[in-house]
Amino acid sequence: MDLKELYSQIITENSRSTRNRRPVPGATHALEGVNPSCGDDITLQLRIEDGVVKDAGFLGSGCAISQASASLMVDDIKGKTVEEAKRLIGLFFGMIKGEVADDALDDLEDAAALQGISHTPARVKCAVLAWHTLEEALDGKTDTAEF
Repeated sequence: MDLKELYSQIITENSRSTRNRRPVPGATHALEGVNPSCGDDITLQLRIEDGVVKDAGFLGSGCAISQASASLMVDDIKGKTVEEAKRLIGLFFGMIKGEVADDALDDLEDAAALQGISHTPARVKCAVLAWHTLEEALDGKTDTAEF
């Protein structure tokens, strides 16, 4: 299996997975993120205690890219400090923009599988929806965020 096939498999599996597609009991942060251009819609829920993302989950619907990206992001941020989650957001955006070297992507774990999306501009908004929603939620936004 080549790297492109592996990345495709990671995206497919995560777009269908239900492990992170759930409400978060005792959520301290919740924000809906919407991509009106294609209809992707997620509601991200976080439980942050003492500056650490203790739990995270999302609900919503959309294309495989948006749903996989949300699930992969949740995997990446659980157990991390808010500051570390913000660093991962910046790293993800840098990856999508092609500004980050491949060897710097290890911290994104499986979310690095979305790197190829940068070559498909129409899908970039799908991939970054969850990450933009996380950024806004961590900054205290409480209304629906459109991207």
